[in-house]
Amino acid sequence: MDSLGLEITLLSDTTFGRGDGVAGVVDQEVEHDAATGLPIIKGRTLKGLLVEECSNILYALLVSSSPAYAAMNTAAERLFGVPGSNLHGQSILHIGTATLPRSLADHLRLEIAYGRLTPQAVLEALTTIRRQTAVDSERDVPKDNTLRAMRVILRDTVFEAPVLLRETPTDDELSLLAACAASLRRAGHSRNRGRGRIAVRVNGLPDGALDWFGQRVKGGE
Repeated sequence: MDSLGLEITLLSDTTFGRGDGVAGVVDQEVEHDAATGLPIIKGRTLKGLLVEECSNILYALLVSSSPAYAAMNTAAERLFGVPGSNLHGQSILHIGTATLPRSLADHLRLEIAYGRLTPQAVLEALTTIRRQTAVDSERDVPKDNTLRAMRVILRDTVFEAPVLLRETPTDDELSLLAACAASLRRAGHSRNRGRGRIAVRVNGLPDGALDWFGQRVKGGE
């Protein structure tokens, strides 16, 4: 099997925040590489999103009494691990940091080294700042001290993240991974307020991995 990778395409402006801001500039800054200014998405963030989608899928299989539930639950435990488990219950899946294409990063490092660009200029070229405030519904005016500035990564940006498997995966595990990625549609801050629409796919999977999942859910072998 070829090496695997996640491809994440932003369908709307998105913030993968780092948990703090920059005084006088933004209240919520995006994760980015300090050396190049290029936005990144941490691997643990992506894995957490996939785990969330996996839980939703397993719940849907359970409540619908799908014959695939037991097999997919076992696949999920191998892929993502079992909370509080010992060594034998650890995840076989590792996701690296998602970045923009390496060729772009290498070119920008040269430009920065020659002084023709700065990391801040790169960051500002690939992002913008959105501002929002809470509104007093009774008076229909902005509430005091609620204006917030958030940096967002511009839509149509494409990230790539390496996917490593510590052990040889089964067909069920690969099909479940494909299904989790395909069902992941929202991510980042304000994802329930119109931002953070994404499309995710796993590159390098065998042909028909997602179809296999559909067949298993319908009760096929």
